[in-house]
Amino acid sequence: MMRLHKVYHRLTLLSLTPSSPPPPPPPLISSLSRFSSARTPGHLRIHHFKSFKSISTMTSRLPNLVPLNSTAAENVGGRSHGSVSSASTEDEEALAGKYQLPPPEIKDIVDAPPLPALSFSPQRDKILFLKRRSLPPLAELARPEEKLAGMRIDGKFNTRSRMSFYTGIGIHQLMPDGTLGPEIEVHGYPDGAKINFVNWSIDGRHLAFSIRGDGEDNSSSKLRVWVANVETGKAQPLFQSPNVYLNAIFDNFVWVDNSSLLVCAIPSSRGDLPKKPLVPSGPKIQTNEQKDVIQVRTFQDLLKDEYDEDLFDYYATSQLVLASLDGTTKEIGHPAVYTSLDPSPDHKYLLVSSIHRPYSFIVPCGRFPKKVEVWTTDGKFVREVCDLPLAEDIPIAFSSVRKGMRSINWRADKPSTLYWAETQDGGDAKVEVSPRDIIYMQPAEPLEGEQPEILHELDLRYGGISWCDDSLALVYESWYKTRRTRTWVISPGSKDVSPRILFDRSSEDVYSDPGSPMLRRTPDGTYVIAKIKKENDEGTYVLLNGSGATSEGNVPFLDLFDINAGSKERIWESDKERYYETVVALMSDYKEGDLLLDQLKLLISKESKTENTQYSIQKWPEKKVCQITNFPHPYPQLASLQKELIKYQRKDGVQLTATLYLPPGYDPSKDGPLPCLVWSYPGEFKSKDAAGQVRGSPNEFAGIGPTSALLWFAILSGPTIPIIGEGDEEANDRYVEQLVASAEAAVEEVIRRGVSFFICCYMTIISIALGEFVTSCFGAALFKVAHPSKIAVGGHSYGAFMTANLLAHAPHLFCCGIARSGAYNRTLTPFGFQNEDRTLWEAMTTYVEMSPFMSANKIKKPILLIHGEEDNNSGTLTMQSDRFFNALKGHGALCRLVILPFESHGYAARESIMHVLWETDRWLQKHCVTNSSGERAELEACKDEVGKGVTDSDNQAVVASGGGGPEVADFEHEGFYSLPRSLL
Repeated sequence: MMRLHKVYHRLTLLSLTPSSPPPPPPPLISSLSRFSSARTPGHLRIHHFKSFKSISTMTSRLPNLVPLNSTAAENVGGRSHGSVSSASTEDEEALAGKYQLPPPEIKDIVDAPPLPALSFSPQRDKILFLKRRSLPPLAELARPEEKLAGMRIDGKFNTRSRMSFYTGIGIHQLMPDGTLGPEIEVHGYPDGAKINFVNWSIDGRHLAFSIRGDGEDNSSSKLRVWVANVETGKAQPLFQSPNVYLNAIFDNFVWVDNSSLLVCAIPSSRGDLPKKPLVPSGPKIQTNEQKDVIQVRTFQDLLKDEYDEDLFDYYATSQLVLASLDGTTKEIGHPAVYTSLDPSPDHKYLLVSSIHRPYSFIVPCGRFPKKVEVWTTDGKFVREVCDLPLAEDIPIAFSSVRKGMRSINWRADKPSTLYWAETQDGGDAKVEVSPRDIIYMQPAEPLEGEQPEILHELDLRYGGISWCDDSLALVYESWYKTRRTRTWVISPGSKDVSPRILFDRSSEDVYSDPGSPMLRRTPDGTYVIAKIKKENDEGTYVLLNGSGATSEGNVPFLDLFDINAGSKERIWESDKERYYETVVALMSDYKEGDLLLDQLKLLISKESKTENTQYSIQKWPEKKVCQITNFPHPYPQLASLQKELIKYQRKDGVQLTATLYLPPGYDPSKDGPLPCLVWSYPGEFKSKDAAGQVRGSPNEFAGIGPTSALLWFAILSGPTIPIIGEGDEEANDRYVEQLVASAEAAVEEVIRRGVSFFICCYMTIISIALGEFVTSCFGAALFKVAHPSKIAVGGHSYGAFMTANLLAHAPHLFCCGIARSGAYNRTLTPFGFQNEDRTLWEAMTTYVEMSPFMSANKIKKPILLIHGEEDNNSGTLTMQSDRFFNALKGHGALCRLVILPFESHGYAARESIMHVLWETDRWLQKHCVTNSSGERAELEACKDEVGKGVTDSDNQAVVASGGGGPEVADFEHEGFYSLPRSLL
C-alpha cells in the first residue's frame, strides 16, 4: 500500500556498503494555497479540454525566465471567482506551457536540504554522514541517454543515467559515552565532485568511492575511483594513471581484502562509439517458427536492432583491474559484460557473473544468457559453474522462475562454499511437482567427480537462506498464489538431524509475523544469524526483530527466541503511547563468537507524529539509552501537523484503515470544514481477515516527499482498498465492485468525522443514511453532509488507475480526480499487469471491465492527468495517458493532460515537481474548493427546506425542492456539483 514517503527529507541509514541514494519514490500531491508570481523555464506539453468549449493545446520551448506581470500575478494568486477577467487570465497562464512555482510555503518545504545518510564502520566505532543536495535541476534529466536492454545509460559518465550522488562525506568517532566526536571531512578530491558508491574496507580503515565532475570533455566527467584514510580524511586516486575510468553500468568495484580492490574499468582498448548506419542492411525480423510459447510483460527500453546490440556491448563491457593501495595494478580476465563480482569469505576466490550474446529484443538484460565462473582473486580461472541460455520463456504466472541454477552465492559462514537452487518444475508455477526446488551446495574447487550435495528440498518456491553455522540455518520458501510462507530449521553440517518447520503462516497475516532473525557481521565481512548466550543457560537463542503489527498499529519488538524449544521472551518493545521506535542494527557484533545478552548493544531509531527520526545506542543490561543524532526538524512549520489512524468498515464487513492528516492548528469549530483529498493505492489479498489488518503506526513521523499533500488540505492517506479473492476466486474479477465499496466506506467515514462539509440548520428531525451508517440529530443540531464538491481522489501509477476507475464507476463520491503516471487500457498490457497473471485471452472480461479507458464515456467529473514523457515503468507507457485523454476529450469530459519532459515514472527534477504542485493546487482550487456563492446558495436552500423533507419507502431522506417533490439540490456551475441521491 502506498503511504506517505519518508525518503527525501528523512535520514537514510546505510549499514555497510552504501551506493548512491535512490531517487525519491513517486510522491504524493500538493496542497491548496496562493499561486506563485514567477515561472521557471521549461517546455511542458499541456492539453486542456473543457466540455462545450474549444480545445486548447499549447506548447513552448525552454524560454528564459519570465516573471508574471503584477496584474497577472494578482489574478492568478487571488483567484477572484467572481471575476471573468481573473479566470481568463488564470486559464491563459495555466495553458501557456511554462513551468510554474507553487506558493512559497510549499516551495520552502520542497527545497529544504535533506538530512544526511548514515553508514557505520565494520567495527561500529565510526559513523559516516553522507551529505546530499535537494532536488536536481531539469538540465540533469535532459542529458542524452541511451535506452538499451531495459536500462538507461548516460554515455558521458558511462553509468546508469539520472544517478543521484553525495556532495560530501563527514566522519565521526562514536565515543565510549555514546556521543559523537568532531567531524573529520573527507578531502583532497576536486571541489564540486559528485560522490557515489561509498564503501568501507573490510577492516574499516579506508573508504573507497567514485567521483565525477561536470566537465564538457568526456575525460573529466567519467567516474574515477578514490580511496580515503578514515583517520585523517585524506583522499587520493586509487589509480596513478588518470586514464583509468570506472564502468558503473553493472557492478563497479569491490574490496578483495583490506588493501586491494577489484574494479570494473572501461577497457583501454575500447574504440570509438559505434556509428548507426544511415541505411539499414535489411529489415528488422523476429520469428517464432519453432512455435514456442513465449509470454512477456510490457517491458520498455529494449534492444531494437543490431546497432543497439553493439551500443550495449560498447557501454557495458568492462575490463577487470586488480588495484592495490600501494599503486600496483593488474588486469585480470578478458573484457566482457560483467554483472557481478563477489569475493569468497576467505578472500581466495571470486564468483564472477557475466552476460553474453545472443541478446533479445523482447526481454531486458536480466534474462540474457548468463555465465557464472569461479576465479582465484588474482584472476586465474578455476571452473565454470553454469552457462544459462536466453530466458525469454519464463511463464508470466507468479512464482515462475528461470530454468537451471539460480541464486548462486557463497555460504556466509564458510570460507568458500557455494550454494544455489534449481527448479524441478521447469520454472513454471502452473506445473504440479514435488519437490519444486532443490537447494545444492559445493566447494569452490570440488574434487574430481565430486557431485553437488543436496542441502534441502522444497515444495514451495525457494526464497533464500539465513546462515549461522553448521548447526543452524534458516531456509525460506513461499507461494504467491496462496500467500503461504514457511521457514525451515536445518543443520547444514549434520545429515542425521532432520529439517523441521519453524514457522508456517500466511504472508498477508501481519499479526502473526514472528519477526526476522538479526544478523551479525563476521570478521570476514559477511553476515550470519547472531547467536545469543544467556548466563548459566546452554540454550540456542536468536533475536527476532519484528514490526509488531497489532489492531492499534505497529509496535516493533525484539524477542529472545529459543530456536529449539520455540519459547520466546520479549526483551525490548517500542513505546506504544507516543513514539514509534525500531531496532535498526546490532552494534556489539564486531567481536567473534556468540554474543552475550548482558553485553548487547543496539542501534535504535525513534520518532513521533511531530518529532523527526533520531538515532540512539541502547546498552544492556541497564538498557541505558544515549542519543547520537540531533537532526533539526526538516520543516518546522509543520511540526504540529495533526495525524490520526482511523478505522472503519466496508459494507461486506471488511475492516479498513487510513491515516487522516489535518493542517497544523486546525480547529473545526473555528476554521470550519476542509476539502479532503483521498490518496491511495489498491492491493490484492486472499482473505478478508488479512485485508482488514492494520499496517503502519499512528506514531510515525509524517515524512514529506517532494510533492506531499500535508499543508492545507485534510488528507486521507493510504485508505486500504483491498481487492480480495478468497479460495479459487480471482480478486480482479470483482475489482470494480470492491474498489467502489472501499471508496464509499472511506468517504462515509470522512463525512462522519465532519471533515468534508458542515451544514448548520434548525430542524425537528433529520436522518442521514450513508450506506451502513445512520445518524439522527434532534432539535438544534450541527450535522454533516457529504458533498462531492469537497472530496477529491488521487493516486500514482496503480493509484492513478484506481482514480480513473472511481470517477467512472463512483462519480457520486468525488468532485474531481488527479491521476499520475497510470495505465488505463489493460488491453495494452495483455500478458499480465500488477498482480494479475492471467492473459487478456484468459480473462478478457476482467481486462475490459477493469480498464477505465473502456468507460471513458462515463467520466463526467474533472480529471487531471500527469505523466512523465520518458516513463520506463512496465506497462505505464506515456501513450496510456495520451490515449486516455483523447478518449475523454472525445466524449466531452473536462480534462487536462500534463506531460513532463524528461521525467520517468517518478518525478525528479525541481522544475517538474514544483509544477506538479502548482498544477494540483490549481486543479483542486477550481474543482474541489467550493466557491462562496455556491456554498451560500446551498445553505440558503437547506434553510428554506427545513421541515419539508420527506422519507421514501427505503427510509432514504430527501430534501424537498421548491416544487415539493423529492429532488436533490443541483448546483452545476463550475466547481460545484449536485448532491447525489446515494449520499442522502
